[in-house]
Amino acid sequence: MKGIILAGGSATRLYPVTLAVSKQMLPVYDKPMIYYPLSTLMMAGIKEVLIISTPVHIGAFQSLLGNGSSLGMKIEYKVQEHPNGLAEAFILGEEFIGNDNVSLILGDNMVYGSRIERVLKAASNLKEGGIIFGYQVADPTSYGVVEIDETGKATSIEEKPQNPKSNLAVPGIYFYDNQVVEIAKNIKPSERGELEITDINKVYMQQGKLQVIPLGNGYAWFDTGSPDRLSDASDFVRAIELRQGIQIACLEEVAYRNEWISKEELLASYEKCHKTEYGKYLKKIAEEDFQAYKAVYESELFN
Repeated sequence: MKGIILAGGSATRLYPVTLAVSKQMLPVYDKPMIYYPLSTLMMAGIKEVLIISTPVHIGAFQSLLGNGSSLGMKIEYKVQEHPNGLAEAFILGEEFIGNDNVSLILGDNMVYGSRIERVLKAASNLKEGGIIFGYQVADPTSYGVVEIDETGKATSIEEKPQNPKSNLAVPGIYFYDNQVVEIAKNIKPSERGELEITDINKVYMQQGKLQVIPLGNGYAWFDTGSPDRLSDASDFVRAIELRQGIQIACLEEVAYRNEWISKEELLASYEKCHKTEYGKYLKKIAEEDFQAYKAVYESELFN
């Protein structure tokens, strides 16, 4: 499976900050926002990633992440000239996707939970159809909303409904089979002139092939596209990191745990930022007993 991060748009809800910088480069506490969705794809076991952004901002992402080799990955880039909707990502990424299945994640989405890696890896093993997530929110009128049956199949899906049929918002993380490229090519622009991801989900739902994984207690999801939500996400990350002594969305750690990079490569990254808490954490990871960690992680206690 391959991954796409959509990091475009004009981010008008964050003006005037985003008049000068991409929203996905803003800090969420101690890391650029794009680290969070990228780490999510990495936790799903996805090594090949396409980052889609605007002509103005694409260079900043290339400078930040390069070709991905330092993470044992392959990262490519594509320009989206205009914000024509989320579903356009599959059209722009057609050549990159090839014959593979694909996961799309929005560049301003962050998800956290003790078992999220297992959930993501299960979703990345998708054989047919689509998988989306559901996250209970107090006010679903601001989100895409999904209704499910007793088997977890989607029965209705609406974009920002005035009278929601459920409280399950749809986070911006999607897994699809290769059919999604042709589906994206054949949907029509909405009234606001965009190719909507909801319309893709409706096609899969009508085929009876849209599975929903509810993220219940123990998970946190943030859409960081407004000042308040960005601040909430930063406060959350700060609290977890300071209290538990860990790093959320530490790309080098995920790559090392996935055995995509060696201890020597991990320490090389430490040397670049050794004066920061992020750097000190990389050294701590390198010095721990990796095999002991792996044994605990793979034990029945965490299944």
